[in-house]
Amino acid sequence: MKKVAVAGTWQTLNQQMEEDVRKEVKYIIESGNSIVTGGALGVDYIATEETLSVNPDANKIKIFLPTTLEIYSRHYLKRVEEGVITKEQAQLLISQLTKIRNLNINSIVENLTNEIVDHTTYRERINDIINESDELIAFQANESNGTQYTIDIAHQKGIPVKVHKYTIN
Repeated sequence: MKKVAVAGTWQTLNQQMEEDVRKEVKYIIESGNSIVTGGALGVDYIATEETLSVNPDANKIKIFLPTTLEIYSRHYLKRVEEGVITKEQAQLLISQLTKIRNLNINSIVENLTNEIVDHTTYRERINDIINESDELIAFQANESNGTQYTIDIAHQKGIPVKVHKYTIN
């Protein structure tokens, strides 16, 4: 069984990108493989949602968090207060991650060392995802830096990389 990292933008998505993520994830799971992702909004959220639709016991997904789920949840609620995301987005993500943890505790990998969510802990999470994976499928909108960093790390590891690129206004 291959472990395929699915990564991409969390802010800017369009219908085509969402359809592409769902199609790739469904194919990965139905081929007997599993996905590795980062538990964020956007591509990660859609990939997790699609995985659950074809793998309801959540045994073909591994989600790396930059902190514990509790700290990560507080971070997203803080992002609501800052006006970066909506309350609904935060609630949906927290509910999804809690559901995954309840279905299969081994599917959520919490970083028990980090106490904050920041640029450094996000990069650590990306490294963890790539180190766990046999290949990467990336969904990159507008040449986003975070997705490019993930692509670069996968290339450095020497694993196959497939990139879907989008220009979104």
